[in-house]
Amino acid sequence: MKYLWLTLACLVLAAACLLWGSVDIPATEVWKALTGGEMANPRYGVIVIEMRLAMVITAAMAGGALAVAGLLLQTTFANPLAGPSILGISTGASLGVAVVTLGLGGTIGAWGYYTGAVVGAIVGAAFVMLLLLAFSAMVKNGVMLLIIGIMIGYLASSAIALLNFFSTLEGVHSYMVWGLGTFSSLTLWVSLALAVISLILIGWAFLMAKTLNAMLLGENYARSLGVDTGKARMWLLVISGVLTAAVTAFCGPIGFLGLIVPHIARLIMGTSNHRSLLPATALTGAATGLLCAALSVVGNSGSIIPINAITPLIGAPVIIYIIIYRNKIAYFN
Repeated sequence: MKYLWLTLACLVLAAACLLWGSVDIPATEVWKALTGGEMANPRYGVIVIEMRLAMVITAAMAGGALAVAGLLLQTTFANPLAGPSILGISTGASLGVAVVTLGLGGTIGAWGYYTGAVVGAIVGAAFVMLLLLAFSAMVKNGVMLLIIGIMIGYLASSAIALLNFFSTLEGVHSYMVWGLGTFSSLTLWVSLALAVISLILIGWAFLMAKTLNAMLLGENYARSLGVDTGKARMWLLVISGVLTAAVTAFCGPIGFLGLIVPHIARLIMGTSNHRSLLPATALTGAATGLLCAALSVVGNSGSIIPINAITPLIGAPVIIYIIIYRNKIAYFN
């Protein structure tokens, strides 16, 4: 039943995103655009399919991908405050994009630079993941590893600042706009590419639910069940890193979603069993992404609020609740 309510929330929010925008389009015309019917104004079809539907797909996939990545990292490091942005993976992906757009003089927008941004983000995220894997072999304390991740993020931010300083004004402007985060800049085909990447990796994460459940009670317990914890940690970091890199490349470094959504899903489901929690996290992430997308549209003005101006309004209260009422959240059952 909870899955049904989460799915319904996604559908309602998706409908709101399709109906709400700078151009007032009747619901009947939106339906015709989606079903291929004949519309009173052909321009409506372009707006609904190429802009609003693309935004819906992007927001749902980005939200779900970041949420699942955050859940995998929290389980892997046994730390409820672990997440793509906290551990420096998002910043590493941002550094990769910065090298493409600032160091190589590119501009994010054309398909060629989307491809370059994706490759750069994956390489940057992979570099940070390798560093985290190396340090995780030496540092067993989750809090210390979290601090190391934060320090890696600071180093990547410093490198980005240097690239900004020596780059052209056009490159700096392009990178800064990208860094604000948005779900509305992708074409339909690019959003579908993001959806394919996200669904494949989320499906892979679902296949590792049994391993994740074993790791909840510690590495020694997982080993007693025959789990190769070193190999499992590596693959979990790969999945979460590529999910983060893909979203970061296409949408910018979206904050908070990967950190807060797994906790919201735990509150909804009342369990940390990953067989139930993983699909709930993906659906909750999709719903949260769609909510942010709907809130980012400023009525008839045609303006779009950056996503990173919205996520802290949702994320900060959740983090405060987690800190104060942590014992009420089911982390180990």
